[in-house]
Amino acid sequence: MAKSGVVEGNPPTATAAKASELKRELQRLVKAILSEEDINVDAIDKTHQTLFALKDLKLNNKRPFSFNTLPFPDEFRCPLSKELMRDPVIVSTGQTYDRPFIQKWLKAGNRTCPRTQQVLSHTILTPNHLIWEMISQWCKNNGIQMPEHSVQYLNDEGLTEADRDLFFSLLEKMSSSTLSDQKVAARELRLLTKKMPSFRALFGESADAIPQLVRPLSRSNSNFLHPNLQEDIITTLLNLSIHDNNKKLVAKTPKVIPLLVDALRSGTIETRSNAAAALFTLSALDSNKELIGKSGALKPLIELLDEGNPVAMKDVASALFSLCIIHDNKARAVRDGAVRAILKKIMSNVHVDELLAILAMLSNNQKAVEEMGDLGAVPCLLNIIRETTCARSKENCIAVLYTICYCDRTKWKTIRDEEKTYGTISQLAQNGTARAKRKANGILDRLNRAVNLTHTA
Repeated sequence: MAKSGVVEGNPPTATAAKASELKRELQRLVKAILSEEDINVDAIDKTHQTLFALKDLKLNNKRPFSFNTLPFPDEFRCPLSKELMRDPVIVSTGQTYDRPFIQKWLKAGNRTCPRTQQVLSHTILTPNHLIWEMISQWCKNNGIQMPEHSVQYLNDEGLTEADRDLFFSLLEKMSSSTLSDQKVAARELRLLTKKMPSFRALFGESADAIPQLVRPLSRSNSNFLHPNLQEDIITTLLNLSIHDNNKKLVAKTPKVIPLLVDALRSGTIETRSNAAAALFTLSALDSNKELIGKSGALKPLIELLDEGNPVAMKDVASALFSLCIIHDNKARAVRDGAVRAILKKIMSNVHVDELLAILAMLSNNQKAVEEMGDLGAVPCLLNIIRETTCARSKENCIAVLYTICYCDRTKWKTIRDEEKTYGTISQLAQNGTARAKRKANGILDRLNRAVNLTHTA
């Protein structure tokens, strides 16, 4: 197998071994499908993939092929390069691109999403681990060697000695006892770390750099802290956290996470929004998710969401979504009032699509499901399914309703009445995404069984 990712014709012994392995996997999957009462959709999907791989092995073992000789799912294709993605990343609109191509787009000065044309609220690129795993599995099933999952940066700015001298001079001023010196230095560092990625990397070269940056915040009472100084320091932390190599360093630096949590509650709205954005960026690492969750950041994030300031809403929603990926943070978010705050905004038609994604994520928490039922989520979600044109929102709505339906029989009547009047669930079972169809059919099956049991009785 060539290192370039191109597979030459497999030797007969290797082909036979691969075919035997695929057949054994196929037997296991078919047995699993036939032995289970309910339909195992995941097993059916894997069976399809295995059959495809077996067919491909038969047809292609005598000729070379590469990434693009096989038709691959559209969600694996970068919208910019039109090729299979090697390093998928998510931009602020939720769209996924291959890192080198979206970096090139951003480096050219573009600040819109190429696919949706929406203005990007920030230029942070978050690795799409789910798509990466799916691509890796697809390549494995088709006998294609993926290149190493390496992050590529398009930073070609070089640092001169003068740049380094300026950097250390500015850090020194941050330790000054004079407020004017601190303000000038903080503003300069904010601008430099925004414009020059190489300056972000400099913070990783000195163990004292980040502690020096946040020193004015560490030794000041927030009631007497100059708002512009706080804003510039928090925004610089945001700029630093964009650099992947800095994420662990920033989060592990003592006082940084507590200072970001404090900033969520105080200062200008831009300070609070940028603190939320910094927490979102840092939470790209699972170890940081746990650290941030334990720091008490979820409650002020939820409070900021509840306030509803449009400047901060996107960043807060992004941070909550990322943090709630891990189980412990879901429980913390529910305990801190996330369900009530999110439903309140959804019912007010504020950032519905983004907040539905968080609600769906929280719906595997028993307490969250109980709260949703008590707060009138069922009619609200049914109404959204009827009125929205967003397939992803419909999918998230039906996912939440599916969980409520299975946990709370008292809501069946509302769902059944909706189905009789509008056929909402049936329509989604026919026209929704694959996941939405599964959930909708699950609800309909549940309701039909209940009716049949009643008739039998």
